[in-house]
Amino acid sequence: MKKLFAIVAVMGVLTFGSTQLAQAQDAPAAEQTEQAAPAAQAAPADEAAAPATIEEAEGGIHKELKTKFIEGSAFFMSFVAIALVIGLAFCIERIIYLSLAEINTKKFIAAVEAALEKGDVEAAKDIARNTRGPIASIYYQGLMRIDQGIDVVEKSVVSYGGVQAGYLEKGCSWITLFIAMAPSLGFLGTVIGMVQAFDKIQQVGDISPTVVAGGMKVALITTIFGLIVALILQVFYNYILSKIEALTSDMEDSSITLLDMVIKYDLKYKK
Repeated sequence: MKKLFAIVAVMGVLTFGSTQLAQAQDAPAAEQTEQAAPAAQAAPADEAAAPATIEEAEGGIHKELKTKFIEGSAFFMSFVAIALVIGLAFCIERIIYLSLAEINTKKFIAAVEAALEKGDVEAAKDIARNTRGPIASIYYQGLMRIDQGIDVVEKSVVSYGGVQAGYLEKGCSWITLFIAMAPSLGFLGTVIGMVQAFDKIQQVGDISPTVVAGGMKVALITTIFGLIVALILQVFYNYILSKIEALTSDMEDSSITLLDMVIKYDLKYKK
């Protein structure tokens, strides 16, 4: 987890730094555009249209996103970007953990059952100990208490199953936090953009599109990016929940199978 948070911190710093650099680069570009405006007006219309078309084609989606990102107030948009980065880091960590928790359950149960049919409890324990995942851990805890009776085994399986379910859901609360935080930051930018628009109206004393446009643009763009971030994280979160539900269902079925195997073992070797 320390490495994960270190990576997230570095990505957040790089995101914020790239935003500030892009903003700094766009400022001189804007000044050059204003200085070249009189010369551009004197040029023919055909010559001015061709370079503009080439620049639009070269810029593409990346340039458009960067422009909108800066227009939406880099301060608030940086927080939205950091929420996306950290939220995706938690999502990726959960997906990796849940993917590693999945095993070939049928093959594992067959191996444990074959060892118990031979009366070799230690071999069954070794199989469970050397297999990753929550199902193998539950089996190991149950097999550790196989000599204490079926009731003790059932209680240990139920108790440790709850522990493993908690491990599966670990970190999901942080994902839901960033899902809620991203649009909230967008709405905060919306409110501040509206306040800026009304401040300009108050200063100028006139309601005109040019006066209101700046604040309204900040208000709308921050909301759009916040909702996009929330949608992206929500898709990952639902995928994680589906994997958790599948693993939990597999754990319950496997636990019932373990109890059946313990009953057969008791009937065969504890007469």
